[in-house]
Amino acid sequence: MTALNVLFLCTHNSARSILAEALLNDMAPGRFHAYSAGSSPRDNQQPNPLGLQVLRAAGISTEGLRSKSWDEFAAPGAPMMDLIITVCDNAAGEVCPIWPGHPATAHWGYADPSAGDGTDDEKREAFRKTLHAIHQRLELLINLPADKLEKTLLQHTARELSRAAATP
Repeated sequence: MTALNVLFLCTHNSARSILAEALLNDMAPGRFHAYSAGSSPRDNQQPNPLGLQVLRAAGISTEGLRSKSWDEFAAPGAPMMDLIITVCDNAAGEVCPIWPGHPATAHWGYADPSAGDGTDDEKREAFRKTLHAIHQRLELLINLPADKLEKTLLQHTARELSRAAATP
């Protein structure tokens, strides 16, 4: 089986989608190739430093992670996506580009770990909990039998997983 391309979307592509990209690439290299993007990343925005700290503390590489627009993945020559997952409620409600190849889509909502006025330690803990919640759902995805990941079933399977694991 060739690797499935998965694009995680969030509004600013600085926290949840970055966590999901790094995590899936770490968990299932060769079976999945994860990317992330945002509908409106801010100019010169970088991934949230606390998110990067939590990834590194979990032993997950942060090399090459950057905030980027989803327009990169709708452009000619971009990798063809098999599955697109929104991980924040704002991105789920936005009008997405027309994706080449009509990939399966799903919404896996997670609270924004960078929101609020907590201390850095409290926010770091929120990132750790979000990483754990994403990990639980990705664990289910990567352990699916190959036939569940065929294009005709991927849409249903990805949406079912949105109900399979609790969010933090």
